[in-house]
Amino acid sequence: MKAEVIRGRRVSELTARRWPVAGLTLGLIGLALLLPLPISGSQAQERRIDISARSFEFDPGILRVNRGDTVIIQLQSKDVVHGLYVDGYGVSAQAEPGQPGELRFVADHGRAFRMRCSVPCGSLHPFMIGKLIVGPNLTWLRAVVASLIAAAGSLLTFWRS
Repeated sequence: MKAEVIRGRRVSELTARRWPVAGLTLGLIGLALLLPLPISGSQAQERRIDISARSFEFDPGILRVNRGDTVIIQLQSKDVVHGLYVDGYGVSAQAEPGQPGELRFVADHGRAFRMRCSVPCGSLHPFMIGKLIVGPNLTWLRAVVASLIAAAGSLLTFWRS
């Protein structure tokens, strides 16, 4: 059986030269995705956020704050009595139309939390939820770094063959 030759080299020789580059590339991508980044969010500050509640929705439905921020949420009801309970922090507020409610806490746990309506407000009440995200969003940065490493590994593999 005759060995296949590409550009004057045997295929088995080319494959053997690519494995170390592929292993290094995968290792660097793993490090980029798993190692803690030396980037921290901005200094802790006081965040005042207005949330309006109406017929089974919060507006805005997703809140982003940095870890360590003092969060003050002003809840306004547009139609009936609504409540706001933040999972993980055990804080709640209640608002009637024309009478806002307020809750205050320090966002010291870094992850995503659900916000729920804590007052039965109608048939779709269980689906009236929102999300509080605490901490800087570094997922996109990790993805960009991993993509750049993968592209560099592909170019290096192509260049070495």
